[in-house]
Amino acid sequence: MESLFRQRNFSALWWGQLISLSGERSAYLALLALLAEHTQGMSKPGSGWLLSLLANVTLAPVLLFAPWAGPWIDRRNLRHVVVACDVLRAVIVLMIPFLYRVDGDVAPVFLLLFLLFTSGVFFLPAKSALTPLLVPEPQLLAANTWLTVAGIIAAGAGTVGGGWLVDHWGWPRALDVNAATYAVSAAAMFTIRYTPQQRVEALAVPGVRKYVKQLGEGWAAIRRSAPVGVALVSLGAAWWCGGFLHVAGNLHLQLALRGSGASRLGVLFAVLALGAVLSTWFINTRRKAVHAPVYLAAACVAAGAGMLVFAVASRLPEFMAAACLIGVAASPIILLGETLLQQSTPPGLRARVFATRDFLMRVTLLVSVSASAWGARAWGPRTALLACGGLIVVLGLLALAFRGPRRPRI
Repeated sequence: MESLFRQRNFSALWWGQLISLSGERSAYLALLALLAEHTQGMSKPGSGWLLSLLANVTLAPVLLFAPWAGPWIDRRNLRHVVVACDVLRAVIVLMIPFLYRVDGDVAPVFLLLFLLFTSGVFFLPAKSALTPLLVPEPQLLAANTWLTVAGIIAAGAGTVGGGWLVDHWGWPRALDVNAATYAVSAAAMFTIRYTPQQRVEALAVPGVRKYVKQLGEGWAAIRRSAPVGVALVSLGAAWWCGGFLHVAGNLHLQLALRGSGASRLGVLFAVLALGAVLSTWFINTRRKAVHAPVYLAAACVAAGAGMLVFAVASRLPEFMAAACLIGVAASPIILLGETLLQQSTPPGLRARVFATRDFLMRVTLLVSVSASAWGARAWGPRTALLACGGLIVVLGLLALAFRGPRRPRI
């Protein structure tokens, strides 16, 4: 079978994702630097709630539009969808520094972020639904592995380079770089060629009743499939940890290291990427089929343990150890979860299932960041992180104990 990187379609998808994700990682640090500048180094009252508001504004488009985006995407040429989303995102990111300089108000920034993540609502399910149409099924796990590796490389290179860029050239330049990476990704996606598998009648614009029926088909596909349920529960645990790291984790890091700086935050992302590389290598060097529920439950335990180490850390090497452990846990959750969803869902329903996944994960993150902001204010960021880590460890142990006789294999 032809190597994945000798296949033009997959190469275009992989390089486009690597470049655009690198820009996104630097943009995350740029947005944190923007808020730090606006709040004088997170010293103003309510800085934690401002971080929570940032997360909530980026989540709102998913909560509003993701359940409805799936049926629309399933009736479209997926290549057209991903190209249009990348072009739109490049334009939006370019506008953020310009509008902030006008009056120094963050309200226009939040509005643009709402539009940016609305584009992502359509891009992510389309990309996940497109992948199994570009590569043969025996190569699907390998394709998802390489796409995960692209994210890992982007997390390392994008955050280290982005941290340096923010510290030396400023956050506006980092956002300009992110816009350029979206443009490059759009050009790469434009070269993809594939034959859509939708039925002719599915391409017609449906009435409201038929549209609701198509939406229900996506939810029914999730309820009927045990592997899909396993993937969604483990992904939910990972997103819950992410919400606590975004609010309580950032506050704890700032207090423990007395102002962490974008460069040191980039180092932690790079170490997290290293841990993800190690676990990805381990999964793909297994000669036997992977027992997905066992790996996913064990990954939940490792993620919770990493959160506990992060909570008690007070020096940079200790934070690095916690980041590595969290990375080890994150990779199998993302990799195996994505492959389980793709293998367990028919082509005509994939965009609906992935859009529903995005909706459920963002709901989890919304509750998580709100709970983290409340916990950090009531108990302090360290205690909030300890509570999160303990909860995830218990969830993983329960999953290991009650995983049941069925073990979906990849």
